[in-house]
Amino acid sequence: MWPRHGKLDAMTSRDSITLTGLRVHANHGVYDFEREAGQEFVVDVTAWLDLAPAAASDEVAATLHYGELAVEIADAVRRDPVDLIETVAERVASLVLAHHQTEAVQVTVHKPDAPIEVPFGDVAVTIVRERVAALPAGSQP
Repeated sequence: MWPRHGKLDAMTSRDSITLTGLRVHANHGVYDFEREAGQEFVVDVTAWLDLAPAAASDEVAATLHYGELAVEIADAVRRDPVDLIETVAERVASLVLAHHQTEAVQVTVHKPDAPIEVPFGDVAVTIVRERVAALPAGSQP
């Protein structure tokens, strides 16, 4: 589990949509051979949002469409190779938060074939991001 941050405590008791084990072949990595050959990345995403409108209306338009979201996440992971999976996780979090329904998101990016010299089960980074409330007009941060 991740550290608690006040408002985020409230988020964990809210509704959520979770996608786990999204497998994407991409060319991220610090080393040239990682960029050239690419490797599999596995992504887990939990988006916190209010699902009551969707439940009441039974309309997919009232929720975050997880099928479309999965495709968007895979496309985001594939594009523009970077060195760090931390950067990939931030990219995915920004994408999920761009959906107006999303209040907060947790993203884990696994790199199961990371170039590590000792046997290991998994390497992953996890980030948690919240929607930043807009400041009222004329106010200063």
